[in-house]
Formats: sequence, C-alpha cells, structure tokens
Amino acid sequence: MDLAELQVFLTVASERSFSKAAARLHRTQPAVSQAIRRLEDHLGERLFDRAAKDGKLTEAGRVLLDYAQRLMRLAEEADSAVRELRDLQRGRVLVGANEAAVHVVLPVVEQFRAAHPRVQVDIRRVPSRQIGVEVLQRSLDVGVLSFPPAEKGLASVLIGDDELVMLASPGHPLAGRTQVTMAEFGRQNVIAHNEASPARERVLRLFEQRHEQLNITLALPSLDGIKRAVEMDLGVALLPRRCAIAEITSGRLAAVPVAQVRLPRHLRLVYPEQAQLSHAALAFIEVARKFEKDVARDITPVE
Repeated sequence: MDLAELQVFLTVASERSFSKAAARLHRTQPAVSQAIRRLEDHLGERLFDRAAKDGKLTEAGRVLLDYAQRLMRLAEEADSAVRELRDLQRGRVLVGANEAAVHVVLPVVEQFRAAHPRVQVDIRRVPSRQIGVEVLQRSLDVGVLSFPPAEKGLASVLIGDDELVMLASPGHPLAGRTQVTMAEFGRQNVIAHNEASPARERVLRLFEQRHEQLNITLALPSLDGIKRAVEMDLGVALLPRRCAIAEITSGRLAAVPVAQVRLPRHLRLVYPEQAQLSHAALAFIEVARKFEKDVARDITPVE
C-alpha cells in the first residue's frame, strides 16, 4: 500500500470532493481519480460512493480512513525521529570499557553531554579482551582500550594516559615515600583484582621475569572494593592512578610509584574503520578527537 495514495485518499475524504482534493494537492483531477482507483484495485473494494455527490465513503472507506490516519501519523513520527537522530536530538552511544577505563572516558562523556544533552550515553562493563571484537561486530559503537587493538579494521583516538601506582593508606610505612622498589612492594600484603586482564598479566609476568616476590593476600572483584580495603589498611594495591584520584586528592589514599612497574597506559577510543556509524557515535568520536592533541602534548616518557 503506497503512502502517497493513502494521502490522496485522506485528502479526498477530508474535502469530500475529487476536484477540491486535486486543487489542494496541486494535481489534476484525473491523477487523483487514478490514485484512488489503484488503491481500490489493491484492496478489492470501492472506497467512495460514486453515486453520491458529497464524496461519501463506503463502509470499506470508513474502515480504511482510521488506519490511513494512523499510518500517516506513524510516517510523520518516523520522519521526525530520523531527523532528530541526524540533528542529535535523540539517539544513543554504546561504549564498552572495563572498570578502570571508565574513569578515563568520563571526561569525554562530560563534553559530549554538554554539547548533545538529549543523546543517551550507555557505558557497559566489558572485559578489555572482548572490546575489539564487539566493536567490529557492532554490539558496541566504540570501546576503550589501554593497548593497541589486535583486531584489524579498528581505528583509534587517544583520549587519556595513566600509570600504575601503589595505593596505600596514609598511615602505611611506605605512604610517604616518593618511590618504592618492586621488592619492597612485593613484600607487602598485596590486594589484587581477581578478574584476569592484560594489565594484571603484564604485572605478574614482570615480577616473574625479575624473580621478585609478589605477596597477594587478598583478591576482590571490584576496584571500589580494593580501594576500600586499602583504606582499611588491609594491604596495598597496584592500580591506575586515575581510578583513585578522588581518594588521593582527599587524602584517604596515598599514591606511590613503584620503580619499573609504572607501566604507562595510553588509553584509546576504538571504533570500526569502515562501518557506517550512527550520527551520535560519529559526534562522540569527534569530541574524543579534541582530547587527542592535549593528551599527545602532555605525555612524557616514564623512566
């Protein structure tokens, strides 16, 4: 059923005249009559009583009238919704990030929301190893990684940098140091995340390669849990600095670099290089690009 023919039908029904409908639609009367006839042929029913002079609808015409009005309203709503997507008045950006990376992507979200407050940003917790695949499969619009993606077909924008530091309670014997050695850190009661990640594996491999002890005494399932345990002086932890900025600034935690384990992290927003992205996702990437120059300028080599 053609929407244009339904519009002709609604106009004839409203004007109760083929000639008046033709004038309103800026079409000839034969063209209007042909459109109605095609609609009648499609439905197998007469829609207007040709014997009546006032454009009276038949029973089939009255039934179609209600559906035609609803269909045209839906068409208008669909057209409006698509225009709103283009104009960023609606839509959603689906972002994948692991627990630590959320802290780096939030400043991008802040600027994006300031520019496009009606677009929803949905950040989902996804293990970093899965992010590249899920972005390519389009189950995510973009993802955040602290390492170059292994998957081909992904482009990236640098959005932040970070480093691993030892977090300790302010009263811990090592809290006032400017730096500690791997051996000193490894001898402490270490609180670790119990979820496997490339960063965790790098740290474990580094301690193994250097034949240093790593005394993990407590494993927890979340960064917030780890930070709380450190505040309670249950041990120390090796975490990205950015994920504890609030606690470090307020003095609830102390951050101390660990020699040779700082492992600087350059965090990237990754997205599919060739895919047709939504207007909202493209706008999110464009906001992220504004961070790239600042991050690149601020990155300094870590000894």
